[in-house]
Amino acid sequence: MRVNRDAEPWSYAEIARHINVRPETVRSYRRHGLLPDPDATDGNGHPRWYPDTIRAWARNRPRHR
Repeated sequence: MRVNRDAEPWSYAEIARHINVRPETVRSYRRHGLLPDPDATDGNGHPRWYPDTIRAWARNRPRHR
């Protein structure tokens, strides 16, 4: 998959909106190793992911049981 690096990277909140969960859920995914490694960090050291990275991950993301 080719990642569009021209797109603005997403924060936890933007990922949460995309997959319709709370930002805390996305943070939990990362703590448990269920979220891909960040593509970048912002100026404050916060992780960011390109939309294409998250869209690819979301197709196979953990589901509610």
